[in-house]
Amino acid sequence: MSILSDRDRTAVREALAKLAGPVKLVVFTSALGSETSAETERLVREVAECSDQVMVEILNLYIDRERAAAYGVDRVPAIVVEGIRDYGIRFFGIPMGYEFSNLIDSMLAASSGKPELSAATVERLQALSEPVHLQVFATPT
Repeated sequence: MSILSDRDRTAVREALAKLAGPVKLVVFTSALGSETSAETERLVREVAECSDQVMVEILNLYIDRERAAAYGVDRVPAIVVEGIRDYGIRFFGIPMGYEFSNLIDSMLAASSGKPELSAATVERLQALSEPVHLQVFATPT
């Protein structure tokens, strides 16, 4: 059973046609303790089917501990979005609803290595003297 409808699949294909380069989605799952790991894996695979530029790697959080630690992943399901390099983009939980468009947008940004930010925002970010850990929490309604 597909997660994406035919209409969604068409929209994803159109969006991913704008990828500037390859994107890798590294998915951390586990059959234990996660109700949404299998669904997240299925969703990511369906997204990857929409573009030749998208690769998927599925890892187990408990078996692939070193890789999880290197990515800073400590819970499942988790999706790491990598483009030219790892920009630190992580999704924890299944990106459904409004979060799905954020997944697609993050893939586009990672593929080019250039986020769509205003010059003023880029200038302010460059002025930061130490790393910033930003988290966005979303709850289904």
